[in-house]
Amino acid sequence: MRNSLFFLSLITLFFQSPLHGNNDVTELVEDTAPAVVNITSKREVSLGANNYFRGIPEEFERFFGIPRDFNPEPRTRESVAYGSGFFYKDNFLLTNYHVVNDATEVIVSLNDRREFVAEVVGVDMLSDIAVLKIEGDKLPSLRMGKSKRLKVGESVIAIGSPFSFDFSVTAGIVSAKGRSIQNQNIGNYVPFIQTDVAINPGNSGGPLFNLDGEVVGINSQIYSRSGAYQGVSFAIPIDVAIEVAEQIINKGEVSRGYLGVRMSEVDSDLAQALGMEKPYGALINSIEKDQSADNADLKAGDVIIEFNGEEVKFAGDLPHIVGRLEPGSQANAQIIRNGKEITLDFTLGKLENAQASFTPAKSETSNNPIGLQVENLSDATDEIDHGVAVSTVDSDSASSGKIFEGDIITDIQAGFQRFKVEDAKDFNEIIKKFETGDKIAIFGYRDNSRFIVPITVK
Repeated sequence: MRNSLFFLSLITLFFQSPLHGNNDVTELVEDTAPAVVNITSKREVSLGANNYFRGIPEEFERFFGIPRDFNPEPRTRESVAYGSGFFYKDNFLLTNYHVVNDATEVIVSLNDRREFVAEVVGVDMLSDIAVLKIEGDKLPSLRMGKSKRLKVGESVIAIGSPFSFDFSVTAGIVSAKGRSIQNQNIGNYVPFIQTDVAINPGNSGGPLFNLDGEVVGINSQIYSRSGAYQGVSFAIPIDVAIEVAEQIINKGEVSRGYLGVRMSEVDSDLAQALGMEKPYGALINSIEKDQSADNADLKAGDVIIEFNGEEVKFAGDLPHIVGRLEPGSQANAQIIRNGKEITLDFTLGKLENAQASFTPAKSETSNNPIGLQVENLSDATDEIDHGVAVSTVDSDSASSGKIFEGDIITDIQAGFQRFKVEDAKDFNEIIKKFETGDKIAIFGYRDNSRFIVPITVK
């Protein structure tokens, strides 16, 4: 009986939830749908060299006098892509960069059947944002919300044109916030909102609403093995989108802060090896010469746990925070170095659209209980001022799969102590200091990039 009452209570709560309060949702859709648009993006696609005669037997070619090296001019054809968008303010609209990329013509269709040829004011590939503009009268508008106020579990609604079914409505909840995903260079600088709202091809660029009818995100990506919705979708937070859009409208480009670091996650083994209480923060693997991090005396092996007052729980949090700051602005960070927390001050550089090759700064960076044979560095590696080269890795050792032949090891850290490796003799003496079960961090270079890996001594 008790279980039945509990089940009945769940059903009652379900049908009393905001998403199932018919009046709330229908009124929201009626109020907001007019400001959601369907986007048709036309582009020219190259077909390469014209191969009219590909596959014709050689006898036919000889009979008709077609030369074997026949190579007419390349052909193109028109390709059409579909997406969604919405009015941001005045005559400006927002959509995804990937919806209008390389478009020769963009057509915006409104809910009231009006159509406009849109001007692409500007795009930003790193955030997947595009700003459009149309000339028209009596255009609808939407209220922009605050994505930072969104809570996991909160109900949200999407309106868009999946598979060209115009102005379709889907609903769900916020599954997570601050997701880092990678898709053709998009994602490093966007803390995506993850939802279970059904999003499919054609929804891209459409708005994600909270139940107050405010835009809180732009639907951008899905996670799928089939190409269609499989329960996981991602939206660009509207806070991020507005910052990007305003820069495009006012300056014609997007400027982002830049530290000049390569980083990785801190796992539990590495946290123990670095003397940390728990795994969190962004582990700095290498630092670019003469960039913001180098000038601030950040070092490989440091762990950034807070930047400009915002917590850095995962490595992916750091680009989101730094990228939203203006180049040249001042910021400070809380760093864990050798088990101690320190503060560093930064003057941010500028992220270039096409970064030059990353040149690590020289700095101190981290087995034969750990299954490694090493040798002294040759003259060919004189740009690295200390360390040893790995010559052999035992296949069944703790280092297998983490350290590779040719790697250069420069430092080893255990807890709060870091040992600088000068040569092979020095390396072997350092290794003798550790006992079975000790967790150490190996600092070094691989293919001219720094790495830091945890090893458990056997």
